[in-house]
Amino acid sequence: MTTTSTYEDPAVGDGPAPGGRVPFFPPDLFHEDRDALLRLLYEIGTGEDQKFILGDRTRRFEEALRDRLGAADAVACSSGTSALHLILTALGIGPGDEVVVPALGCAPLAAAVLHTGAVPVFGDVDPRTLTLDPEDARTRITPRTKALMPAHMFSVMADMPRFTALAADGGLRLVEDSAVAQGAVLDGTPAGLWGDAGLYSFVQVKSFGMPGEGGVVVTRDEEAGRRVRMLRNHGQDGVHRGLHHVIGVNSRFDEIQAAFQLHRLPGLDARLERRARIAAHYTERLAGLPGLTTPPPGTDGRCYYVYTLLADDRDALRAHLDAEGVDTHVYYPATLPDQAAFAPVAASVRTGAGTGGAGTDWPHARDAARRQLSLPVHHRLTDAQVEHVADTVRAHALRARG
Repeated sequence: MTTTSTYEDPAVGDGPAPGGRVPFFPPDLFHEDRDALLRLLYEIGTGEDQKFILGDRTRRFEEALRDRLGAADAVACSSGTSALHLILTALGIGPGDEVVVPALGCAPLAAAVLHTGAVPVFGDVDPRTLTLDPEDARTRITPRTKALMPAHMFSVMADMPRFTALAADGGLRLVEDSAVAQGAVLDGTPAGLWGDAGLYSFVQVKSFGMPGEGGVVVTRDEEAGRRVRMLRNHGQDGVHRGLHHVIGVNSRFDEIQAAFQLHRLPGLDARLERRARIAAHYTERLAGLPGLTTPPPGTDGRCYYVYTLLADDRDALRAHLDAEGVDTHVYYPATLPDQAAFAPVAASVRTGAGTGGAGTDWPHARDAARRQLSLPVHHRLTDAQVEHVADTVRAHALRARG
């Protein structure tokens, strides 16, 4: 790479790929934190209070995230999926309501809506950003629409200024699925704080991943935060144990993980910067190659959880990279309405039994599902590995051109 690391890390710099391969998911992600994790495990496991969930460490972790973002509240919970369900429930989404969601993305985008009794209405994505297209979403709004739920996708934030305006014009709730975008900022506003509430996921492969499941709801609305806080712990208010104010769920956060995330939080910015520099280098080397489309350039609204290309012959490129020792990943091989789990919902809209707006086809989402391929971009990559990835992609694209 022509750039160098901005922080000291023994895994960053020139050197051969470990084991001869470039891993997509780094097996040594927590190597440097091993001693700290073992110490925390012992301290908490043998502590006098025997407090393993929702204790002082969780409180301090929530406060650290809240202060870092400038949010009104940050509520740690058991997963990003659970965070999404808690937000929808706290905002009063339920039977008879519709929520506009992107047709391309992870299953919780639709499943969380269905779990509230509401109906997900699938919108197409922008062909460049691969996030929910605001204009397409507008055409799907009906009198039953209660919320818009754009999701940041492949390290690119959705067009939140336009969604904010669209939600305001229609008197709709705006739920921001920012699970993959911790650290991203668009027009000065952090991901997660554009709408009524947002969330981050802490599963291992995310930008602030940990060795286990976890997530957090972030919001500027104190009342929304209060309701989420009750819902995550069986409807209790956190003060009067055994008194249940609403029907809640078990979505509590682990004290060991809270302590570990507090330990790792000071290094998050440096890890994100390393990812951003790798992504910028990929774009510099790969933009304009035949048969490939690189992510939109720039840094505003970016958080390089993954680096995703669109390739005309995705499978051939993936096979070539695999043969050259580069691991890749296809996140969403089919759109949500084309999946067996959600096809009945899409079909009910298509036949008129549902209440979705105009248009039930999703050409851009389907094209992206067919062509998208994600390259390794994690901060543990060496400069030599990054160059090997870029060289391998370039060689295949140029050879395919003939």
